[in-house]
Formats: sequence, C-alpha cells, structure tokens
Amino acid sequence: MVLECQGQPLRLADIAKPRPGPGQLLVRVEACALCRTDLHVVDGDLREPKLPLVPGHQIVGVVEEVGPETVAVAPGERVGVPWLGQACGQCRYCLAAQENLCDHAIYTGYTRDGGLAEFCLADARFCLRPPRDKPATAIAPWLCAGLIGYRALRMAGQAARLGFYGFGAAAHLLIQIARQRGQQVCAFTRTGDQASQTFARRLGAIWAGAADEPPPEALDAALIFAPAGELVPLALKAVRKGGHVVCAGIHMSDIPAFPYALLWGERSVSSVANLTRQDGQEFLALAHAIRIEAETTIFPLEQANQALAAMRRGELQGAAVVKMA
Repeated sequence: MVLECQGQPLRLADIAKPRPGPGQLLVRVEACALCRTDLHVVDGDLREPKLPLVPGHQIVGVVEEVGPETVAVAPGERVGVPWLGQACGQCRYCLAAQENLCDHAIYTGYTRDGGLAEFCLADARFCLRPPRDKPATAIAPWLCAGLIGYRALRMAGQAARLGFYGFGAAAHLLIQIARQRGQQVCAFTRTGDQASQTFARRLGAIWAGAADEPPPEALDAALIFAPAGELVPLALKAVRKGGHVVCAGIHMSDIPAFPYALLWGERSVSSVANLTRQDGQEFLALAHAIRIEAETTIFPLEQANQALAAMRRGELQGAAVVKMA
C-alpha cells in the first residue's frame, strides 16, 4: 500500500521486491500494526516523508534474505522492525546513548519504506527479537504502541497513581504493566466516549471519565497519548505538586497558553521522542514475562485505508493490525 501524496488514500500497487544491501535484511512481513503516527504521516501532520512511501512501522516478520556483511541474523528467524530504523552512531546523541535523538536517524514507514507490503528492508542492527510462541498479529502492536509507551511510562517514575489521557493502543498495553506493578490508573477519554471508558475499566482502570473531569484524587503523573495540546493544561491541573506530565506522541497540536499556577509547585512537562534499542529489548522481555495481551482488530492489506479511517474516527478499541495473506 503506497502513499503517493499526503492527504490522499494509500494505493494498492505492485512494486519491485527490494534487495538487501550490506548490513540489511529482507523481511517477509507477517503483520504490521498501525498507530496514530501512521495517521500523522498519511494526513500530512508529519511533513517530511519519503514519497512515494510504503507506511507502517510496527512490523513482525521472518528473515527471507541476508545482505552482505550482515552477522548474527539468519534466514528463517523472526524479527521485529520498529520506528527507529537506523541511527548514525556518531553524533553527540548517539555517543551519549541517546540514539532516539540522533540527528541523522532513519525512520521506518516515514523516511524508509515500511511494513504495509509483503516484504520490507531493515537494518539488522536495529531489528528486535520478538517471541515466536505468539501470533505476529498479537506482537505487532508491541513494536511502537508498546515500546514508546513503555518509554513514557518509565519517564513517569515511581508514580503510584497514573493518568492516561487517550485510551488506545498504547494505554491498553501499559495498563497491564501498571497493574502488575501495583499502580493505579485513571483513564481520560473524549467527552461521551463511553466505549473507551468501559474498555479502560475492563482492563483495570480504577476510574474513567472525560478529559476535562477531575480524577477522584490528584495524580502522581499523567501520560498524554492523544495528540491534543489542550490536554496539557488539563493534565497539569490533575497532577499533584511535584507531579509529572509526559507527552508521549510524536506529533501534538499546539499547547494553549495556561496560567503559571498550573505549573508551579515543581510540576513538570516533558516529551518522549522515538525509542532506543535498549527500550525495545527491555519492553519485549517484560511483555513476554508478564504475558501482555494486545486486543486487536485485524485487516487484510488491501483494507489498510479502512483501518486508518476507523482509527481516525476513534472507532477501534485496542490496536489495528494489518495481516499479510
């Protein structure tokens, strides 16, 4: 499925099967989950994609072919291909173990073709090793909703009471970690979104309501997954003094002006940018150990536009996953 112009639907097309270069893998895609970043790419919120582009960056597949000078990976192995497709290894951020901030990074499904295809290329060094005892459709949402959500959860520190603003693919995975750790979760959704609130309660949220409602008690930290800047002042109002607000999306609408009193009291606001390979290794091990389960709606490749439209309208609970035939 090819994006030729932002703001337009993807087009089903036959393209040449890629050949792996040095250090690369040719991956036969089993499944590719979709997330809101894919919507931002398709809709034009993220404005520097490679065009034409095959989107998709939560890829689970099997190595079909190994390029020259590629070590430690063999044909037939299962790999996960995440958003961070490559980092330079030489800039100040890479040298400081902050490859997620690399000045010259390549991103899967944005500046490199992604997983909405039968095959994709991947840098072997940046592929992850997902378990083989679960279906690819169950693991694919781990590769971004899980990974970047996990980074956001870690930035929240040892919060006893968490608020999740937007209860979608990431939040429904992270609440499983939070409950295992004994943390309480309050879920904030769009006004009137009873389906998402019911979904959150079913997964263990102690409270669920609209984003502009106050939680029953002040939060220790709030994680914002919805790309809506107006949620930042609301989250600051909901956290206690010394509390932390983490903006977990790669794109967010402008944050409106708010009174300094909301920030005062040593409250803080930070953002999550991309992920590191260490994030991936830690999260996959944790997700497998505590048996995180993704709730998915599965679409065939040719219905990727319908999957994106359903996400855009907020109709899905959990994650949308495209499964290859």
